[in-house]
Amino acid sequence: MRREMNPKQQTRHTRRTNSVVRERNSRRQRPQSRRALNGQSNAIEPFSPPETWYEPTSAQKGYRVIIKPPGEGYRHVVTPDEVRGRLAELPTHFVKDLDIVQLSSMTRKKQSFPCYGMQWGTTLYLYPLEESLTEYFCGPPPTAFFNEAKMYGGKWHEGSCGEWTLEWTGDSIRDFYLNNILIHELGHLLDERNSNYTDRERYAEWFATEFGYRWTGGIDRRRPDRDIIRRHHKA
Repeated sequence: MRREMNPKQQTRHTRRTNSVVRERNSRRQRPQSRRALNGQSNAIEPFSPPETWYEPTSAQKGYRVIIKPPGEGYRHVVTPDEVRGRLAELPTHFVKDLDIVQLSSMTRKKQSFPCYGMQWGTTLYLYPLEESLTEYFCGPPPTAFFNEAKMYGGKWHEGSCGEWTLEWTGDSIRDFYLNNILIHELGHLLDERNSNYTDRERYAEWFATEFGYRWTGGIDRRRPDRDIIRRHHKA
């Protein structure tokens, strides 16, 4: 039986600034990492599921792709056919336990803690991006994320007041999602050995590098050395 982790440990949290959270984030002395959430969980608050839970199926008939409305001001950056085509390039046993890939919605609540993707149970969730394909940050991004986005084609710009923007094109964000986000979350699904947060992240990073970046020819491009990126909230 697959050992499931707390979904709060599995979410690839980001700290994007947008119209809802920009003012709040600007008050912080140090900008939060896009790949981590430093706030402590409140033990007395009731558990709030991050997504719709899908029970794992016992009879394997192949996975489904479910599309949710992206939300006002947001867009899905990959299509179901692109997801299926990318996963079809991998060895078939990699997806034998995968039940669902969901293109999820961006809600008002999620805007406070937006993320690129998540693995929960036998489902992978991919989240939408701003329609403009431009993301806003209240301060300089962590070096590891700066390098990662750059090597997938993201363009960073520093503003005159210390704010930063990350601009994507349709091709670059598609590459980032199909060959990094999707493969990273699949790595979490396949990881039956590790229970420690850091070890799980290390494995998923390795998996995304081997079967995402290098699998698609990224080894021929300059890839900066980087530390393990904390992509999920540690409860």
